[in-house]
Amino acid sequence: MDTILKIQGLKVAYGGIKAVKGIDLEVGKGELVTLIGANGAGKTTTLKAITGTLPPCSLEGIIAYKGESLKTTKSFEMVQRKLAMVPEGRGVFTRMTIEENLLMGAYTRNDKAAIAQDIEKWFTVFPRLKERASQLAGTLSGGEQQMLAMARALMSHPELLLLDEPSMGLSPIMVEKIFEVIRDVHKQGITILLVEQNAKLSLQAADRGYVMDSGAIIMSGNADDMLHDPRVKAAYLGE
Repeated sequence: MDTILKIQGLKVAYGGIKAVKGIDLEVGKGELVTLIGANGAGKTTTLKAITGTLPPCSLEGIIAYKGESLKTTKSFEMVQRKLAMVPEGRGVFTRMTIEENLLMGAYTRNDKAAIAQDIEKWFTVFPRLKERASQLAGTLSGGEQQMLAMARALMSHPELLLLDEPSMGLSPIMVEKIFEVIRDVHKQGITILLVEQNAKLSLQAADRGYVMDSGAIIMSGNADDMLHDPRVKAAYLGE
């Protein structure tokens, strides 16, 4: 299996505080890999290290995407390299319409006809967005903004999609919808690294999983095996 993302010995520290403590993590082409753990475990810091969006800190280790280091890549160059992230908190352009947000997702492209087709494609996946296409993104509910943030990232045709806590703050019904879309996107052949507190839904959707605690990877393996692991059940599934 081709490795699309390889993290080796990643350490992130803010002064004397070690947020990430030498982790190893791999994502193979076509996989859906989830990184689960409690709030403050270091999951978002890991994603920000990949995308070069960390505040000033000490960073060590290897971060390789398609065999090349990401360390010297500027965050705004990531999309051109077919790597997109849906950040925690969604980050939609609140004063732009839904359609304008989607066009921003395709800003590295110039194939206008195909862009229009893609907008229609994601409107089919997210019919709520189509109904509100000319509405300002800031007027949408949290769940609708999450749909928009995902559709906007997918407009760039990413080879690797990073999702940071997509279910955070959403109603149970909306969480189910978001995970349904994540599974559908994965079936289309898009590689996904999913950071999530909802361990059960994440592991049900994923091929493989990693468990992070206090800045370290404490467990990894086949997602289905992890779902039935007594340690994971006790710590993260409430069983």
